[in-house]
Amino acid sequence: MPERIRKHDNPFDRLDSLMNVLRVECDWDKKQTLQSLRKYTLEETHEVLEAVEKAIETDEWDDLKGELGDILIQIAFYAVIAKEQGKFDLVDVFDTLIEKMIYRHPHVFADANPDDINEQWEQLKDAKNTERKSLMDGIPPLPALSYAAKQQQRAARVGFDWPDLGGVTDKIQEEIAELSHEINTSDGSETDKRKIEDEFGDVLFSLVNYARKLGVDPEQALMRTNRKFDKRFRGMENLAEYKEIKLKDLDIEALEELYQEVKKELS
Repeated sequence: MPERIRKHDNPFDRLDSLMNVLRVECDWDKKQTLQSLRKYTLEETHEVLEAVEKAIETDEWDDLKGELGDILIQIAFYAVIAKEQGKFDLVDVFDTLIEKMIYRHPHVFADANPDDINEQWEQLKDAKNTERKSLMDGIPPLPALSYAAKQQQRAARVGFDWPDLGGVTDKIQEEIAELSHEINTSDGSETDKRKIEDEFGDVLFSLVNYARKLGVDPEQALMRTNRKFDKRFRGMENLAEYKEIKLKDLDIEALEELYQEVKKELS
């Protein structure tokens, strides 16, 4: 009986009604909790990012429309669980968002100087977090590259930052040298493996800082490279099949030659 959902004129009411029905009448939806939903929310978020990239690169927007809907149902799901616990509902989510955005845009809704938007934004966010004792407090559980970038942005607020790219470049070289030292002196023990892991993490952290200085989102950059490699490797497989050869039978030089051939075709 889908008409009990479609009868609502307002799409917000249709979504709210849909979520309430599913929560009562669908066995899978009934079993979901805040804990169980987390992995789906993370997956849907990454699928949105993939759809955004597709829209940018190909001007194909249908996937983005669908993935945004999947994110929206996640929001509605959390809200209906909160309503069951007597905490808040979907209306409260919308109202809280609207008031927050009004508060954080004084250059639009008040008389603040529009030339100081970024500084005002950070000050207003900090004012809302009066219990924060450290600049590192309140960073959301982002993927590691994004989390590192956020940490560095916070530290830069108090001047703990390299003044230019040169300092970051030197730091990267220093961290790579330390990583090489640990690799060359390792005896294969668990302790030495942990040292190598730590130094490798330091290299990545320095590279994230370099990306930040360049104005590059490291998470997006790596995602784009992942997609690029996926396309090229599939091209290698197709080219190998066309040439009636097997990738596993080729040495590294032949594989690299095949890769470069595909790279040239796709560029």
